[in-house]
Amino acid sequence: MNLTNSGKTRLAAAAVATLMTVSLAACGSSSTPSSSSSNTPGSSPSTTAVTGTAATTTPAAELRAALTDLLTQHVYLAGIALKTAVDKGGNFKDPSVVAAVTTLDANSVALSKAVGSAYPAAEAPFLQSWRQHIGFFVNYTLGKATKNAAMAAKAKSDLNGYRTSFGQLIHSVVPELPADAVAQELIPHVATLLATIDSLVSGKGDAFALLSKAAAHMPMTADILAGGIAKNKGLAGDPDDAASGLRSGLTYLLDSHVDLAGIALTQAVIKGGNLKDPSVVAAVNALDANSVALSQAVGSAYPAAATPFLQSWRQHIGFFVNYTLGKATKNAAMAAKAKSDLNGYRTSFGQLINSVVPELPADAVAQELIPHVQTLLDTIDALVAGKPAVYPDLETAAMHMPGTAKILAGGIAANKKLS
Repeated sequence: MNLTNSGKTRLAAAAVATLMTVSLAACGSSSTPSSSSSNTPGSSPSTTAVTGTAATTTPAAELRAALTDLLTQHVYLAGIALKTAVDKGGNFKDPSVVAAVTTLDANSVALSKAVGSAYPAAEAPFLQSWRQHIGFFVNYTLGKATKNAAMAAKAKSDLNGYRTSFGQLIHSVVPELPADAVAQELIPHVATLLATIDSLVSGKGDAFALLSKAAAHMPMTADILAGGIAKNKGLAGDPDDAASGLRSGLTYLLDSHVDLAGIALTQAVIKGGNLKDPSVVAAVNALDANSVALSQAVGSAYPAAATPFLQSWRQHIGFFVNYTLGKATKNAAMAAKAKSDLNGYRTSFGQLINSVVPELPADAVAQELIPHVQTLLDTIDALVAGKPAVYPDLETAAMHMPGTAKILAGGIAANKKLS
């Protein structure tokens, strides 16, 4: 089943809306929020201090967050698509593989449209290049899976050449980004995804941890790209300031939470609910590492809140597990209780966040979690039913996370008076 047109539109629109804001700011649109009245549209990024929520919503901060989201999703969607292909014996016509690949391609289109909103002439070349490198990863996977060493070696060589050509493409559009620097920045991206593929094909349990490692590099790539584009377009704000970094970091961690939760729950269903299966344990461990990272991020600003946050966060993941098991075993009472528990969790989590960050009202936080809970429940329903729609549903769930990150970052930045 292909990603619906409405799903593609929502995904692309989110990226385009953000980058259009950036593009309009650079062109002097009066409707675009500015970080300071002293910022002249089209001038160099302002060095004027901007405090609190406003600092997380400058055009430069918006750009970095949008790129963080799209690039993080690229890695997870690529990993999911390649794992699905491996699970299906390399049959790219299998409906579940088609759905996973289509969802990945929707992300590629969204990235190209984001680029095109600021640099129209670059949209088509970017998409062509981006799709090409995904094809090289597919070829590497097939080569490894079929023990075709020549095919795998050629794909690896092609990816090395791609780094150079992609660097040249980006430099031709954004002269502030040297071609060699862009090519060097892609080395970890290629290496970590190849390592993930090796693990997937060999059936090792570290594939999910390696995929997380691959995704962890994307915020750095987003930061570098955002810095060059912000300078080229003279955007207001600073993509490297504390507020921009906070929002980007939360975007990455929350995106990863949804994707890793989806992967862990998928493994649990594939293994018939056996939570002791090595692949399920590995996926759950990767998800829990993300939970710990989130709690550490909270704790870096609010030390006393790290432990309560982690306990609460782990608890809500457990409720999703219970819902999955209830649905998988046709235990309606178990599924209903998990749903009720998640509803109660929204309230308690809102209260916890408000107790730490008074600028974030408890009710508002609880309301913000409604789409998070519902979209993941929809994903679980599709997963248990064996519908290929699980992939676009999971992407819809992840698409809500940048908005949550923006709200949380704004409240924390205001509380800590970040600029």
